[in-house]
Amino acid sequence: MSLEGFLEIDARRIEAARWGGDRPSGPALVLLHEGLGCVAMWRDFPALLADVTGCRVFAYSRLGYGQSDPVRLPRSTGYMHEEAEEWLPRVLDVAGVDGCVLVGHSDGASIAAIHAGSRRDRRVRGLVLIAPHFFVEDMTVQSIAAIRRAYEQGDLRARLARYHADVDVAFYGWNDTWLDPAFRGWDITEYLPRIRIPALVLQGADDPYGTAAQPRAAERLMRGTVRVRLIAGARHAPQQEMPAETLSEIARFVRGVAPGPDRVDRPAGEA
Repeated sequence: MSLEGFLEIDARRIEAARWGGDRPSGPALVLLHEGLGCVAMWRDFPALLADVTGCRVFAYSRLGYGQSDPVRLPRSTGYMHEEAEEWLPRVLDVAGVDGCVLVGHSDGASIAAIHAGSRRDRRVRGLVLIAPHFFVEDMTVQSIAAIRRAYEQGDLRARLARYHADVDVAFYGWNDTWLDPAFRGWDITEYLPRIRIPALVLQGADDPYGTAAQPRAAERLMRGTVRVRLIAGARHAPQQEMPAETLSEIARFVRGVAPGPDRVDRPAGEA
């Protein structure tokens, strides 16, 4: 059962929820949602994750999503860097999270990678990256253009409106940015060699938003131990499409993440 509420940072409310609060041992699992996601759109995954790992699970909706306060549009093309470098550390501070594994999906996975590659955060013991984006591919842009048509001409807007206080801010803040020609050069592979903590990279074998080149980049460039798993039968959301396999992989990974010595929280480029 989740305990829901709001965090307040700079007089702005951020929706948050926790599961497994009676399990003080092991790392907390911090969920970072996709570009159209929020706390509620994780559905039953956080509760199942808490059960299978025995860990506490914490999730929050970024500003502009779910019931969190809105943002002004347009978003910057560097919005994921802003989330990773400015907002995520403050959320972890205010939420009292220490000794954690970041579990990110899609945009959330990219945010987790930027965070881990931009600083040595003593709290973060490992990364679970589900369908991450490290650079822009043609198929990604094509799929995002198609989902815009579904939003404007189909029933997607109505379905998303059940989850977001301002559904147009949530949708266009993400969609407009990814379809901006200036975003085509977005590339965060420079952060990957700076990641020295263990990582698990999961991607659906039939993901329409990215090819296997994305997880392979992590496997090739990250300095820590990396396990890559392409999940048959899954598309862009294996935690929903193939939950048993996804949960099993994450539980196995979490069991292998040792606490390790504390690390100083400073930019990764500093000695």
